[in-house]
Amino acid sequence: MIISATSAPVVILGAGPAGLTAAYELSGKGVPSIVLEQDFVVGGLARTVEYNGYLFDIGGHRFFTKVPLIEKIWKELLGDDLLVRPRLSRIYYRGKFFKYPLEPLDALANLGLPETVRCIASYVRAHLAPQSPENNLETWVSNRFGKRLFEIFFKGYTEKVWGIPCSQIQSEWAAQRIRGMSLYRVIRDAVTDGRQTSDPIKSLIRQFYYPRLGPGMMWTRMREVIEQRGCRVVLNAPVTEIEHDGSEIVAIRAGGHRYTANSFISSIPIRELINRLSPSPPESLRKAGQDFNYRDFVTVAVVVRGTNLFPDNWIYVHDDSVKVGRIQNYSNWSPSMTPDATTSCLGLEYFCQQGDEFWQAPDAELIVQAVRELEQLRLVPASAILDAKVVRMPKAYPVYDSSYRRGLTVVREFLSTISNLQLVGRNGMHRYNNQDHSMLTAICAARNILGANHDLWSLNVDEEYQEEGPGFSAEDIEALEATQPKTPKTISTAAGL
Repeated sequence: MIISATSAPVVILGAGPAGLTAAYELSGKGVPSIVLEQDFVVGGLARTVEYNGYLFDIGGHRFFTKVPLIEKIWKELLGDDLLVRPRLSRIYYRGKFFKYPLEPLDALANLGLPETVRCIASYVRAHLAPQSPENNLETWVSNRFGKRLFEIFFKGYTEKVWGIPCSQIQSEWAAQRIRGMSLYRVIRDAVTDGRQTSDPIKSLIRQFYYPRLGPGMMWTRMREVIEQRGCRVVLNAPVTEIEHDGSEIVAIRAGGHRYTANSFISSIPIRELINRLSPSPPESLRKAGQDFNYRDFVTVAVVVRGTNLFPDNWIYVHDDSVKVGRIQNYSNWSPSMTPDATTSCLGLEYFCQQGDEFWQAPDAELIVQAVRELEQLRLVPASAILDAKVVRMPKAYPVYDSSYRRGLTVVREFLSTISNLQLVGRNGMHRYNNQDHSMLTAICAARNILGANHDLWSLNVDEEYQEEGPGFSAEDIEALEATQPKTPKTISTAAGL
């Protein structure tokens, strides 16, 4: 089927993992689409950035899923370019590396005898006299591991990432995030190397898939396939207007063109979707658009003279004296990420808010800070730095604050009145999820257009439709949900509800 330049059966907003996967699923069933992307490259947050031949990832994207359908797509697209990589990540604290997942003997050896005694005393004290009420992350973790271990291994990094004091984060998030984890479980897995269980905690996974040239390789390949099938991916086409008649989306204006379709799928941030509706939506929906907030992200990639700087894929920096939260070693994700075998490329990751002082600082200033912090952490001397590149990524993490539930309620009520629009993906649904979840929401949305009846918000699977061909089961969905990262919710959220 040949589609026109500005008309297709389906128009998809956003060419990240969700948007591209929706087009991939539809094109596999013979339904062409037009994918509109505001950026000059596909992949969204899961893109790969190239700088002077060096490749780096925005955040470190492990490819791990418990859904066979998703894994099958990855393997179909990349074949031998989908590498199986060992996972090694450690915690950096007080100039020493602690294995993560934590191993008791390693942790005790690194902490030293005086600190170990304090940690044990804190652990005993917490069990003899637990704090009450146990309504926040700080109390929940301290009651199970002791206040001292909480301060060393939980507090600093969590507050860097989310910008929220641990005392203001609901305890339910800790229960979800550290589900099944205890000192007993950590010791058992250290002794058995995790072999005693067929259902490992997600944070304890020992290996993962990774594209040879970074995550962007997956989405570039998917773009090539869907274009070969007759679809169009239009880059540099930011959505400026979403025309509707009160019951349907009529057309999309993007990049100076007007695109029409029978069905629409959106993976762009909900706030942007609402702001671009024409005619302007009711006041309640406009207000709801302000209920969605985000945590933003800056990567400073530095080219370093030397190799084997450290063996980790990434390091969690639990040090309050520096602002960097995590450091990626891209050569250890894939050797092909670094073109010169005598050099390495590291990514220093900073969590911030778009528009704050750090976000607005000149690139040169951020590079100076990154170099200074690498030296301060005694990881790389400033004299070894050869080059650097700054990349800012807005809306990297949807925030689960006191307003987002209210906003989602209003948005879902609005969607119930629009018959031909579906929301998918991380920002499209304001859900802090992994790539496999984003892909599955997109597959469900595509299958809805083909006649299924999936609830994207709960990922319920229509059994009758499953029988029509290879797909996924209720067990797949349950496994998928169990492996998604959890986002902290502020205590005010619970009070507000």
